Amino acid sequence: MSNIQYIPLNSIAPEAMIPILNKLSTRKHLIAHEAFDLASVKSWINDKLDQDRLEGCIVRAIKLDGKLAGWCGIQSSDLGHEIAIVLDETCWGIGQSVFKSLMVWANDAGLEVVYIHLLYTRPEYRFLRNISQRTFQTEMLGSTFTTYELNVSNFHPANRSKRMPTPLG
Repeated sequence: MSNIQYIPLNSIAPEAMIPILNKLSTRKHLIAHEAFDLASVKSWINDKLDQDRLEGCIVRAIKLDGKLAGWCGIQSSDLGHEIAIVLDETCWGIGQSVFKSLMVWANDAGLEVVYIHLLYTRPEYRFLRNISQRTFQTEMLGSTFTTYELNVSNFHPANRSKRMPTPLG
């Protein structure tokens, strides 16, 4: 069984995040930007730490079996709160577990709704459409996104329908 840990971003060496953030498999689904170097990744981490201090927000590095696997978080956005998951492609298999953790955190923070914004380069995901209360297009930072609006209470164990699909379904 894999051991997933969520740790504060300021507890990892900034240079450890650079290969994940600069990997083509990661970058092709993010807004176009210059490749990260040590200075820019430190600035990026500081921006995420600022998010982590906001009410309802949490941003964490993810370690899988002791190795840095990516990052995830609940961040502020124009619509309210968004969830983000960025994993090294070798760790994509833990996405379902990370998603579930984020929804628990959102519930614990008292959030009612969270959004997932996926860049136009990603296909629409039937799983996300099925669990969303609304799906629509948004424009942010000069790019088009498919936005999924999720009702957090639907993911609380006491409220989940037994027929709700899992991320693998």
